[in-house]
Amino acid sequence: MKVAREGIIFIVIAWLLALGALWMGSMRHSPAWYIVAVPLVIIALWVVYFFRDPERTGDRGEQLVVSPADGLVVMITDVEEPSFIAGMATRISIFMNVFDVHVNRYPVNGVVKYLKYNKGLFLHAAHEKASLDNEQMSVGIESGSRRILVRQIAGLIARRIVNYAKIGDSAEQGVRMGIIRFGSRVDVFIPTSSTARIKVGERTVAGTTVLAELQS
Repeated sequence: MKVAREGIIFIVIAWLLALGALWMGSMRHSPAWYIVAVPLVIIALWVVYFFRDPERTGDRGEQLVVSPADGLVVMITDVEEPSFIAGMATRISIFMNVFDVHVNRYPVNGVVKYLKYNKGLFLHAAHEKASLDNEQMSVGIESGSRRILVRQIAGLIARRIVNYAKIGDSAEQGVRMGIIRFGSRVDVFIPTSSTARIKVGERTVAGTTVLAELQS
């Protein structure tokens, strides 16, 4: 299984702790150390699973908005987006739990024109206020004449957003954009004229699920 490079240090630490407890149990013939080792091994296995980075394929096209994240669609609403779109936009919010793949991907083709990191709180990522108050990284993409904004939002557990984008980079639909460590959320802001192809309560797969169709 391929894992994200950002997770390697966590995987190594988790397995060192787990193997260390097993070693202590073997050396000291101590049931107590084996009892300690059991949850540590489970955690180590989960850390590997959390940082998995599978290849993704799916529909591609200039009119399509592909999901940037695995997770649950918790909200679709029209909001004012002043930072990059400078007007009304449809926001699709995807909540990632601790069992979802946390690698994020570009939803459209285009050019990265805007980057903004904001320090913030660590509220539960599914809450409405998380979009404004939590730690977040925003990436604005010009796709032809349209502007699309992707916002990575740290959650209750997450404490580190990683983003690879730089101003002037080419955004390629479905290609890795970054990762959020542990539970979190991604918001996608698209033109209000777009036609949604996803509903609240449905699950998405990053780089595969089509969220919406853009108007020509």
